[in-house]
Amino acid sequence: MFLERFFNYISFEKRYSQHTISSYRLDISQFQAYLSISNIDLLSVNHHDIRGWILSLSDDGIENRSVNRKISTLKTFYKFLVREGMLEINPTQKISTPKIAKELPVFIEVDKMDFLLDNEFFDAGFEGERDRLVLEFLFGTGVRLIELINIDNKNIDLVEGKVKVLGKRNKERIVPLSKTLVQLIEKYQNLKLSSFEGNISTSLIVTNKGTKVYPKFIYRIVRKYLSFVTTRKKRSPHVLRHTFATALLNAGADINAIKDLLGHANLAATQIYTHNSIERIKSIYKQAHPKA
Repeated sequence: MFLERFFNYISFEKRYSQHTISSYRLDISQFQAYLSISNIDLLSVNHHDIRGWILSLSDDGIENRSVNRKISTLKTFYKFLVREGMLEINPTQKISTPKIAKELPVFIEVDKMDFLLDNEFFDAGFEGERDRLVLEFLFGTGVRLIELINIDNKNIDLVEGKVKVLGKRNKERIVPLSKTLVQLIEKYQNLKLSSFEGNISTSLIVTNKGTKVYPKFIYRIVRKYLSFVTTRKKRSPHVLRHTFATALLNAGADINAIKDLLGHANLAATQIYTHNSIERIKSIYKQAHPKA
């Protein structure tokens, strides 16, 4: 069936992540459900049908960012069908995406992170050390949530102080580890070995049962501890990635180096952090200049 051919294509040729593939499946399934009301199938769609779906999503209160992702799914899907000769005309050609208001990345001030990590917020023992490592690792390396989850013990070189990270599109990059992180990992690994009997996951971060962690598990850890130092609504692992990048930029790091550390494909994705720096400069100016 053409749907499975498409999912094989994005899995094995495009090498999309399982998370992205799951999102694509959901988007296409939702589009099919919308079409079924008018007895239209995926191969008979025109641009009016797609625009009707977009309007229905907006009417249901779906944010433009999510709508754009669904449009992107359809564009990839129908481009594939045309390429495979199953359609002559791509019905998404006349479809434009709704504008999204630019939002500055949310980050935590460095002094607050220092206060959190340098004080007694973490319990003694395996769980406390694991939670501390999660916060330190995300803040100290800027890795994405899924990248942290997928780090295996074999990916870590404590002697050289570096870790191999598998990023988007299965692109590998090397990220340096601070001395603090190296020491924390060593302590955590020893506690992990002494805390579990039998088989333990080879993943760096494991659950209380020694199994590989999952996204919600990390979310809960990060949200719990960030609530001690901030009242911001956004307290996700990605906020710590923003915090990492903003801290480096404010300290004078080269933006191209930050781009490589974050695993961005192009500089445009990294340049959004320069806006945070500008806002910080404006804030300092307003507070310090007599004529501000």
